[in-house]
Amino acid sequence: MNECMPACEFPELLIFDCDGVLIDSEIISTEVHVEALAKSGYAITADAYNSRFIGMTDQQSYSIIEAEAGLRLSNDHHQSVMAEIAKRYACELKAIAGIQQALDAIHLAKCVASSSDPEKLRFGLQITDLYDCFAPHVFSASEVPRGKPAPDLFLFAAENMKTQAANCLVIEDSVAGVQAAVAARMRVIGFVGGSHCVSGLAEKLLEAGATRTFNHMAVLPEILRDL
Repeated sequence: MNECMPACEFPELLIFDCDGVLIDSEIISTEVHVEALAKSGYAITADAYNSRFIGMTDQQSYSIIEAEAGLRLSNDHHQSVMAEIAKRYACELKAIAGIQQALDAIHLAKCVASSSDPEKLRFGLQITDLYDCFAPHVFSASEVPRGKPAPDLFLFAAENMKTQAANCLVIEDSVAGVQAAVAARMRVIGFVGGSHCVSGLAEKLLEAGATRTFNHMAVLPEILRDL
């Protein structure tokens, strides 16, 4: 176990990231972001975008891009991106394979803590029939001062769920998300089964502090039993 991670009993609360963990959305969102940035004069590949920005809020990524490239994204850039993502969600978005069965088999308190905007977060969960599995315990980075990799969102979720950080277990698919969980002194497991995941991601999540990784949600109940 990573030295920064607390030793604790069986978790009382499961905190799920959303994009790439509950819904297979990262490949859609990344494609839209890459296309919109190209129109604004910023060229980046999908793999590079995923490597650098998955797990962060859109506002964090925009700030980095603007600073590095010396450009100013249009005032309606984010609104246009969200509209296109919503359009593609309606046609293409699916839940992560095995997630509904896993949730049905796990009898622990659960919540969602995501970097997504609240509207995008709710829509993605609703369209995949997962919102009612968590509502009203769906938390967005917009509710805290700092997004991942800062610990604010996970600590906010734990506080709202009346659970100590040491008794939480986070399921994450991004380096920033794993770093946020470690900073919150929560155990974290890396999920690498989303369609956006590339070779080497599991190693990066372990290096960031994940205690282990897995690639299919159907095995999550078994993983929890073995803790």
